[in-house]
Amino acid sequence: MNKKVLYWTLQIVGWSAYGLLNIFLAYFGENLSTQQIIVQLILVPFYICLTHIYRNFIIRNGWLKIIIQKLVVRVIIACFILSIINYGFLFGLSSLLGFLDPAFDLNPRVIFLNILAYLILFFLWSLVYFMYHYVENYNRSLKFEAAMNEIELNNLKSQLNPHFIFNALNSVRALVDEDPAKAKNSITQLSNILRNSLILDKKRLINFNDELNTVIDFLALEKIRYEERLTTEFVIHPDSYKYQVPPLMIQTLVENGIKHGISNLTYGGKLSIETQVDDKKCLNIFIRNSGNFKLDKRRKHKGFGIENTKQRLKLIFDKASAFSIKNEQEGTVLTTVKIPQISY
Repeated sequence: MNKKVLYWTLQIVGWSAYGLLNIFLAYFGENLSTQQIIVQLILVPFYICLTHIYRNFIIRNGWLKIIIQKLVVRVIIACFILSIINYGFLFGLSSLLGFLDPAFDLNPRVIFLNILAYLILFFLWSLVYFMYHYVENYNRSLKFEAAMNEIELNNLKSQLNPHFIFNALNSVRALVDEDPAKAKNSITQLSNILRNSLILDKKRLINFNDELNTVIDFLALEKIRYEERLTTEFVIHPDSYKYQVPPLMIQTLVENGIKHGISNLTYGGKLSIETQVDDKKCLNIFIRNSGNFKLDKRRKHKGFGIENTKQRLKLIFDKASAFSIKNEQEGTVLTTVKIPQISY
């Protein structure tokens, strides 16, 4: 149902229900008359027309974009004017139908109470109208934000794949002349990694197990290149496999640890991956690598892998996730990622 049809449906149904309510109240009060039924049959289209004119006035004067503090005052004034118009119409209608009681209908207190009652009625109509537009704009804003987040995520992932493939191909190239047999094995490992990355490229999140398998293949490829200079260790909590992580996130951080840490050490070093599930049902991933983390304050970015990971975590999990990198002790860098469990 489009907005226009919905608006007219609510207008007709709402004011018709209000007219029927007045008839039923008069019926149960045992003072229902033909004149009162005629009045309600006239008032329903009158209220539909009056509030429709009011709606056009709201749109034409841009009230839907006004801040709430200024809007409330204008709405109250508008509802007061509508109440006066309504009372004047009721007065004229009563005169026309011949049941006007001047002593009662012209009593200042009666006039005041009638205007106040209809002011509240029109204010409730205004409240429903503005609330509908507020919710609609809020939902539109959420959809726009989600769409923009999706575009940014896709851009981040599109940056990852060429970056990863380039580094992996460099690793293979280094072995072609040195050890053709190992180069052949490394190509097999590379094909497994590329196959996984292409399959998972379009997903926001993947199973932890799939990401771990990619990391294992990547490290196997790197161990062929670094030989005894690279040692690895895995300590995986059994519940880790219930979680989902951004694709290539752990692999990127592992690659970052090797490139900026272990590769710079003469005798190489160790890289370990440990996972824990805390009391808040969050998956904590700890990546330790030999080396030292140095933040150059003159640089805008801390590194491709770090910035990419932080942005993706923020886009997908917002404040529910956490990321940190620091020197845990002399010669060891600790990268920590905290990921909440998402239910689908």
